[in-house]
Amino acid sequence: MNTYEEKLSILSELIDFARVDYKIKESEYDFLLSVANLLEVKKASLDGLLRKQTQVKKPSSQLDKIVQFHRLLLLMNIDKEQHDKEIERLHNVGLWMGLPPSAISQVLEVMHKYPNKMVPTEVLLNIFKAHYN
Repeated sequence: MNTYEEKLSILSELIDFARVDYKIKESEYDFLLSVANLLEVKKASLDGLLRKQTQVKKPSSQLDKIVQFHRLLLLMNIDKEQHDKEIERLHNVGLWMGLPPSAISQVLEVMHKYPNKMVPTEVLLNIFKAHYN
């Protein structure tokens, strides 16, 4: 399980990503709140991060990196809009975390095959597994 600081880092990275287009839409905020709830971070703490963010740290394990990449992918598609800036940022965050560039590109390519571009967890994991073998 992640430490409280790691949970705040996860949320901070999601907030940074949501702000790529300079505003956080209601659907994005609702998604952030649902992730905060899953991480057992109170709404007041999430709202505090919206005002003053904590330092973002790389997830330590490969699985944590893939899970965070998936969260970012879901957040990008929650408003049913994808902007070049968001796609570029997602790609760069994936690289920063140390994910295979070819797997990142494949995920960004296959997302268009799914309703609302929401790549199922199993499909995403299988893409990354294939690139690690």
